[in-house]
Amino acid sequence: MDEGLMKTYARADEVFATGNGAVLVDTTGREFLDFLAGIAVSALGHGHAGLAANLRDQVGKVVHLSNLFRHPYTEQVATRLCAHTGMAAAFFTNSGTEAVECALKLARKAMHVRKTPQRTAFVAIEGGFHGRSLGALSLTWNEKYRKPFQPLQDVTWVPPDDEPALERALVQKQPAALVLEPIQGEGGIKPLQHAFLRKARELCTKTGTVLVHDEIQSGCGRTGKFLAAQHAGVVPDVVVLAKPIAAGLPMGACLCSAPFADTFEKGEHGSTFAGGPLVCRAALVFLDEVDRGLLDNVQARGAQLRAGLEQLLRDLPIVREVRGLGLMLGLRLWHSAQDVQKALYQQGLITNCTAGDVLRIVPPFVITKEQVEQGLRILRAVIARFPQQKEAPAVPAGKQ
Repeated sequence: MDEGLMKTYARADEVFATGNGAVLVDTTGREFLDFLAGIAVSALGHGHAGLAANLRDQVGKVVHLSNLFRHPYTEQVATRLCAHTGMAAAFFTNSGTEAVECALKLARKAMHVRKTPQRTAFVAIEGGFHGRSLGALSLTWNEKYRKPFQPLQDVTWVPPDDEPALERALVQKQPAALVLEPIQGEGGIKPLQHAFLRKARELCTKTGTVLVHDEIQSGCGRTGKFLAAQHAGVVPDVVVLAKPIAAGLPMGACLCSAPFADTFEKGEHGSTFAGGPLVCRAALVFLDEVDRGLLDNVQARGAQLRAGLEQLLRDLPIVREVRGLGLMLGLRLWHSAQDVQKALYQQGLITNCTAGDVLRIVPPFVITKEQVEQGLRILRAVIARFPQQKEAPAVPAGKQ
């Protein structure tokens, strides 16, 4: 296995060949209930008929043009994303990491436009994850990702929800941008407090700092609103999206508010593959489903799932905390979640372990009531088999 591949992934042995909705099927015919959705990507699940039909049609027309030429879908996707987010302009990318890189360049260029080119540093939040390219990696908290590639960008770290520390960092450091996730994904499905998000907006406006929200994992409706920040009533200067935006095809977007829409001049940023007709056609299928009420199901199934997880919290001492919103939920345990995740997988429920002690639960937006009930039954049966005594957290406080 993995012949010819760099050894960067620890992969399961099963080979998945097909799927339907929130169910995946391996090459032996065994079915798995998918509570991971390709790490929060496959919002429309697997085998979505409308997506398949649109992609077949587009492959028969034109797949790639480059950004030197126009196709029918670019402006449609851009304007609809801007309408959902309150932004004014979009730059399409092939991934979330690339969207973060675009945001960092945009913030740096904005400082040049303002005649403050010395503002080159960044402020980020402890526990955050923003990608693995050199710029995005600089903002990623976990040292195991950063250490082999240092030195990186100049970044000042602020503890989550620490308003005085954030104010000190922004005033003293005078960075180009503050970059944060309204809900930290790899950090353990950890929402930042709404008051902190609002204070960050206030402080960025006061200090002239570009406020970048990374909603790669929490955005595009996963929390029940199109952006997680909308729950707090906060509008950033820049928001980056990816994961579900093209229903499984590689696509991201860096969106900015009106004051930043003309920051880049022609040729200052680009991407050969990004925003092509195939991925934009997929994004339109996703956005059509959102406009037809898909987020109603996210809200309903999210409430159902959270209620079930909170019952586990009451019934099973090993469960420490329920985190998250909508269909972006985390079940925090009193010790490592990795063994529990593996046992769930053996019982046909796909989740994963993040931040050491959290089971990440991010199913497709199309998951049904019956499938949520099924998943909760498996979770209860498996978790109940583990020793129920409380233990010290698997990771230090502040890195969860």
